[in-house]
Amino acid sequence: MNANTSRLILAGTIAAILAGCGGGAGSTSATMPPQQSSNMAVLVSDASTEDWAMIGVKIMSIALVPQGGGANVTIYTAPNPVPVTNLVDLDNLSQVLGNTELVTDAPLTFTGAIVTLSANPGDVSLTAAADPQSGFQAAPGTVIPATSMQIQHAQGSAPNLTVAVPINFIEPLTVTPGKASQLNVEFDLGHPAFIMAHTPPALQGATIWAVNFSGPVRRNPLYDITRLVLRHAYGEVASVSSDNTSLTISQEFPTEPPASPETPVLTGQSLQVLADTTNGTLLYDLDAHTRTTIMSFANLATTPVGTQVRIAARYQADGTLVATRIWISNATNAFNTVWASPEGHVLHVDSTNNVVTVENELGQGIPVTVNANTQFFFRTPQSAQADSTPIATGTELLSSENFVRGFKVHATVVDPLASPLVADSIDIETAKYDGTISAPSTTGFTLTHNFQTAGDDYSYTIDYISPTTANGIDPLSGNPISGFKWWYFAFPTALDLSVSDWVTVTNDAINLGGPVGAVAAHGISFSVWNDPAKANAWSTNASIVTPSVLPIGAVATGLTSGNTFTLKVPGGTMPATVDVSTAAGAATLVYQVDRSNGIVTVSQVDITTAAGLMTLTKALANVGTPVKVYAVPLLDTSLKAYVLTYYSGTTMPAM
Repeated sequence: MNANTSRLILAGTIAAILAGCGGGAGSTSATMPPQQSSNMAVLVSDASTEDWAMIGVKIMSIALVPQGGGANVTIYTAPNPVPVTNLVDLDNLSQVLGNTELVTDAPLTFTGAIVTLSANPGDVSLTAAADPQSGFQAAPGTVIPATSMQIQHAQGSAPNLTVAVPINFIEPLTVTPGKASQLNVEFDLGHPAFIMAHTPPALQGATIWAVNFSGPVRRNPLYDITRLVLRHAYGEVASVSSDNTSLTISQEFPTEPPASPETPVLTGQSLQVLADTTNGTLLYDLDAHTRTTIMSFANLATTPVGTQVRIAARYQADGTLVATRIWISNATNAFNTVWASPEGHVLHVDSTNNVVTVENELGQGIPVTVNANTQFFFRTPQSAQADSTPIATGTELLSSENFVRGFKVHATVVDPLASPLVADSIDIETAKYDGTISAPSTTGFTLTHNFQTAGDDYSYTIDYISPTTANGIDPLSGNPISGFKWWYFAFPTALDLSVSDWVTVTNDAINLGGPVGAVAAHGISFSVWNDPAKANAWSTNASIVTPSVLPIGAVATGLTSGNTFTLKVPGGTMPATVDVSTAAGAATLVYQVDRSNGIVTVSQVDITTAAGLMTLTKALANVGTPVKVYAVPLLDTSLKAYVLTYYSGTTMPAM
C-alpha cells in the first residue's frame, strides 16, 4: 500500500441466460407471476499502483452464492482463449465483459461470490513500471519471470491450476425482476498482501514475488451506475437496429501483453450500444480522418460487418449503454488502427515542449505531442453533455499542474504511423492527486507527491466542491448527498461528509525521531472539473485517508490485552505504538509470511477469532520479530493498523 492507492473499476455484464433461477424446476401455477429479465452488470474494481505497468490476470469464472443455500449461480465463464485483464489499466474504470440476463419470477438474493482465477505458471503477468518508486525491488520495465512468482493457495494440477477466491458480502445483493443490478468486485492493487516481494539478505536467495488473492479481492457496493466510468470497448460491427437507434458489436479484447500489430481476442459476447439521440454521439472515422456528430446510426446501417470500432459509452439508470464517442476503421489491420492510441497512466508532463508521456502495459513511456487542436475530455458519465464536451483545447491544460503524473488517460492520435505522435484527443478517465496531506483547512488542502523523477513532483492545493454540488448516493441511507465526502481506505460505505472531521484527521503527524521523522497523513483525492467552487480548475469531490507505510521494523514490546504493541523502526529514535483492531468488519488485516527452502507462504490470520488473536499474540511476544505496518496516524500519537505483516521461517527479509 502506498500513497498512490486509488480505485480502479473493471466493469462487465455477463453473457448467459439463467432460466428459472429461484423459480423451482417444473413448478407452474396459474397465479405465478411472469418471468422477467434482469440485466446484471459484473464490476471488478481495483486500486492503482505506481510500481507496476502491468498486473495481468485471467478471470476464469464468477459465481454468486444464494442466500439460504443451494447451488451457486455461475454468471460468467471465460471464452477460450481466456483474455488477460491488465488491472493497472482499470484505474477507477469499468470494462464491459459481456451481457447477462437473469430470468426470474421473484427477487433473488445473494450473500457472496466465488471468483476463480487461473493459477498456472505464467497466468499472472507482472511488468514493473517505467519509473517505479524509489526502493522498489525490480528494475524499471522488468518483466517478472514466472519462475520468480508464486501464486498462493493454488488448487489442482498443471495445466489446470486455479485459485477460487470467496467473497462474503457485507450486505446482500438482491436481483429484482425487470430491474438492472450490479456486482462490484474490487481487486485492490495497492493492498500490501497482494504482491509481496520477499528479498532475503545478500547472498541468501533471489527475490520471490508472492501473489496472494486472499484479502485484496472483495465486493464494493455500487449505488449509482450512471457515475461509472467505462473503459473503451472494442469489437466488430454485427448489426444496426432497424430503427437505427442501436448498434450491436461482437466484443473483442486486445491481446495482453500487446502484440505488434495488435490483434483481437474474440469473446463470443455481443454488446448493444444506443446512440445519444439528445446530445449526439461523436463519430471518428480513423481512415478518412473526420469527426462528425450523429444522432442515430443511420449512416452506419450499410457499414460492412466486420468494421472495427472502439466505443466510449456510459450507463443509463436502466442498465442500457449509450455511446458518447465511437472510432471506426476498415483499413488493413483495422483492429490495430482503432487500438493504437496510448492508454495508461501519465508518466511525465513536459509543459515546455508540450509533450505528454503515457505509460503502456510493457512499462514503456509513449510520448505524445499536444498541439493547438488537441481536445481534452474529462469523463463525466452522469452528465451526458459534459461527457461529450471538451474541457480544454490546445496546450493550456499542461500548465499550472492541472495535468499531472498519475492521471489515467486514453489518447487518440491523428496518425498512429507518424513520428512524433500527435494527439487528436485525450480522455482524462481519472483525475487523481495523491500524496502527503498538509495545510488542511475549511476551504481545501495541499497534496504533495515526490516521485523518483523529480521533474514529475507536484504540490497541488485543491479546493472542496461546492456544498450544493450533487455527489452521488449515501451507501447506508440510500439518499442523495451533496458536497465533499471522504472515508478511510477500505471502508467506502462509512462516508464522512464533515469537512471539519477531515481537517482534524489529516492534521495529524507522529514523530518517530531520527531520519524517519514524522509519519504524516496520506491521502487520495478524486477531482471534478469546473465545479462552481472553482471555475476552470480541479476541485475534490471525494478523498480517502490512506495508510502510511512504515519501514519493516522489529517488535519492541508484545501485544497487550488492549491490543497494542510497540514497534521500533530502523532510524527511528522512538518506538511507535501500534493499535490493532479486532472488530468484525473493521479488523486489522494480519498476514504471516514464511520463507523456507525457497518457498514463500502467505497466510491470513483472522484476529476476530480467539484462535487468530492468540496466534498473533504469540508471534509478537518475541522481541525482534520483523513486522511491517500500514497504518493511519491518530491524535493520541498511536498508529491505527490497517494491515500488519509479520515474518517467520528460516530466512528473514532484508530490513
